[in-house]
Amino acid sequence: MARILLIDDDQSIGELFSYSLKKNGFETVLAVDGKSGIDKAKVENIDLILLDEVLPDIPGNEILKTLKLDSKTQNIPIIILSNFSQEELVKEAINAGALDYIFKYQIEPDDLVTRVKSALSTPK
Repeated sequence: MARILLIDDDQSIGELFSYSLKKNGFETVLAVDGKSGIDKAKVENIDLILLDEVLPDIPGNEILKTLKLDSKTQNIPIIILSNFSQEELVKEAINAGALDYIFKYQIEPDDLVTRVKSALSTPK
């Protein structure tokens, strides 16, 4: 069973996406801020990270860069899951190593599950 780390400060979004992932056979680990997300990515056996762009402590793109520079976490696929669609943020995330950039307001939970399954089946 794949383990998905969902880093998002919006508890209702976290619970909604977590429920859909669990319903489809994934195990989820939740973090509500960047620091705890980075810590969990390093110690939990994580297969994929869903990362919000705007968090209370550290911007998502900074977390992405931090994780991609760490030998413990650099090979974990990361998908940015955000309400912010500024082209500059999207480009920065993709250039920093994000596998995908999904807009929360455009995706249904079942579609997110499909994207996660696709990301996990992509060779690293």
